[in-house]
Amino acid sequence: MKSKSKSTKSEPKAEKSENIKITEKTKMEELTESITKASNKIMLNYFENKFSSDNDNKDITKTFTEFGTKLINEPKEMEKVQGLYKEFFSSQQELWKRITDRQTKPEEYNPVIKPAEGDKRFKAPEWDEAPYYFDFVKQNYLLVSQLMKQIISSSEIDEKSKGKLNFYSQQYIDALSPSNFIATNPEAIKLAQETNGQSLIDGFKNLLADIEKGGITQTDMSAFEPGRNIAITSGAVVFENELMQLIQYSPSTKNVYEIPLIIIPPWINKYYILDLRPENSFAKYMVDQGFTTYMISWKNPTSEMRDVSFDDYVTKAALKAIEVAQSVSKAKKVNVIGYCLGGTLLGTTLAILAKRKEENPVASATFLATMIDFSDVGPMGDVIDNALLKKLERGDLLEKGVMHGHDMEIAFNLIRANDLVWNFVINNYLKGKAPAPFDVLYWTNDNTNLPAKMYLYYLRYMVLENKLSRKNGLRICDTQIDIGKIDIPVYVIGLQEDHIAPPQTVFTTTELVSGPVEFILGKSGHVMGVANPPSKKKYGYYLDGELTKGFEAWKESAKFNEGSWWTAWSERIALKSGKQVAASKVLGNTKFKEIEPAPGRYVKEKAEH
Repeated sequence: MKSKSKSTKSEPKAEKSENIKITEKTKMEELTESITKASNKIMLNYFENKFSSDNDNKDITKTFTEFGTKLINEPKEMEKVQGLYKEFFSSQQELWKRITDRQTKPEEYNPVIKPAEGDKRFKAPEWDEAPYYFDFVKQNYLLVSQLMKQIISSSEIDEKSKGKLNFYSQQYIDALSPSNFIATNPEAIKLAQETNGQSLIDGFKNLLADIEKGGITQTDMSAFEPGRNIAITSGAVVFENELMQLIQYSPSTKNVYEIPLIIIPPWINKYYILDLRPENSFAKYMVDQGFTTYMISWKNPTSEMRDVSFDDYVTKAALKAIEVAQSVSKAKKVNVIGYCLGGTLLGTTLAILAKRKEENPVASATFLATMIDFSDVGPMGDVIDNALLKKLERGDLLEKGVMHGHDMEIAFNLIRANDLVWNFVINNYLKGKAPAPFDVLYWTNDNTNLPAKMYLYYLRYMVLENKLSRKNGLRICDTQIDIGKIDIPVYVIGLQEDHIAPPQTVFTTTELVSGPVEFILGKSGHVMGVANPPSKKKYGYYLDGELTKGFEAWKESAKFNEGSWWTAWSERIALKSGKQVAASKVLGNTKFKEIEPAPGRYVKEKAEH
């Protein structure tokens, strides 16, 4: 009996042990398969992008080679560099001395260099713990970064070359941060110790998954879906063509203003950045303030749309949206707000309308984070030149017919690489964590393509040659474009930390138009500064500055206000929106009937790869 009992007890243990072995074998097989897939993906990506990568590398090499040659050939330039190196070595020696002294006299310690305000990479206490190895690594990195920037800034070269050098150098500076490597990131090391290495295993799995996916995971892409928990403001599509759908939102108030509001979003990304979750939806906010609101939802271009031009966006989108809104609301006038590229389209459309004989159907126009003048387009302007355009033209852009949205996303991520690239490298790979659900980052990753013809035209004639801001510099829809002819009331909204549409450049629109104009400066950046509802009270805004003496003078004289620019702007638009009338329970009319409920089909289309 004892023997039988012993045998009975041992069988489950053996079975359990066998199950563990099978599970471990399965995991190893899955891991091996993932590594194989990732390796194949890397090789495939290399060959698919070899032409573009080779050209990028050539431009980077050429930029630094020309700079190095100039330093070598000009004694005064080399003398300045040598002086900077001398200061750098002196700072390194001082750093070593202070770190050594800190071991015995920590209360007297003062760092040689500190991270810039807002730099989140080194905020964790682990970077400042004894024996201060990581503090030394951190400060040494900051000194090297400072040296690189000083060498470029002190050199006697043209601003365009200096800007390009700064842009490329910043990419290397960001990439080589000690926070990006497991051996020099104390937070990641500590987590690996606490989890017995599981965080590193999870990070490796995350890396393999992202290689297979073809990009860094910035948020949980399964957490959101247009029409389910974002872009859910009630309404219907009342018009559509091959370029856009026009959404009319259902009124939420008993009475509405008689003059409707049309929102023109950029077609670089989807419209719902202006209609995220109900608590931060700009569209819902405007509807709740009593505005009959229309939103353009852009078609996600495919290769068949390669020949769509900027003219088409004017006639088939902006002008058509105005026509439909007038017809449905029975109003003679409309108010229009254009965001980013949507605002550039709005400015072009208004210049065309200003030259027509019939009455202008736009009561007021608002340019939100919009550039009409492209003299300073921020960091991306440093690398946009004729060489880039020629590369795009002779590359596969015209063959594919579209500028891929994923490529645009990468370009915008590089402007703020520490926040939008390396932050997720650390979180996902070094710490093995999954990024948190975030509606704005979901929107950022929900890409749209750009038609090749339109994109190349916009890039060359508006961004590079800055012809939109010049009187009769461009001819669009058989009309010479003169922004100075815009004489209706205009509101211009800039965002203080905008890296895509710098506020000083946005401000110049106030100097180009000829009618009544007002400038509002919101805080934060190009995206978060827009998705900034009054309920959050996170960012404030500036108002009532002096307009005639340039951006800096305006800012010095402007008054800061708590809350969101949404409130101040909507109050001003209300004054341009006519009387209150009873809200209609019907969307559309007999000519423009409801096609489908909002958000419609177009916003759900994924970018063609």
